[in-house]
Amino acid sequence: MLTEKFKNKNIILASASPRRQELFKELNLKFSIKVKSIDEKYPLNLKEEQITNYLAVLKANAFEAEIEPNDIIITSDTIVWHANKPLEKPKNTTHAIEMLQKLSGTKHKVITSICIKTATTQKVFFDTTIVHFKKLTLKEIKFYVKNYNPLDKAGAYGIQEWIGFIGVTKIEGSYFNVMGLPVHKLYKELLKL
Repeated sequence: MLTEKFKNKNIILASASPRRQELFKELNLKFSIKVKSIDEKYPLNLKEEQITNYLAVLKANAFEAEIEPNDIIITSDTIVWHANKPLEKPKNTTHAIEMLQKLSGTKHKVITSICIKTATTQKVFFDTTIVHFKKLTLKEIKFYVKNYNPLDKAGAYGIQEWIGFIGVTKIEGSYFNVMGLPVHKLYKELLKL
């Protein structure tokens, strides 16, 4: 479907996340990966999708000076929103254990924003999934953190890993959004381009 539409376009996925790259591949599009290092700071008064929208745009704006007429830049940002606070990537293993203890036995939101930028347009959209966790034991949390190294993941976990299998009791919304890319919404927006 999309292959024909974008055959003369240069699609750039600006994400170092192996999960996002893997999901993007499933759209059956030719793309390249180009990541720019930016300082992911945002105004502290922002909440929920305001944070991820802001950061997705910030990442896209890093390409401003070099975007060509046939380029399509796709950036993304994911946070876990719990108890009215954002949980980003943990700083170290102790921090990861603390985060998972907070998520244990509760529900939280996973919010992912995507920015699609061309030389003339920019579109930002987001998706929210609610994830319910069982009460995790400290032993389970420590086992997961030690064996799966979740330091590159918002909220210190990957739903597609061991902790997701044993700990997630219910999700409301897109599973792929929790992995970091709401592919169904991205597909819809790409069709509109």
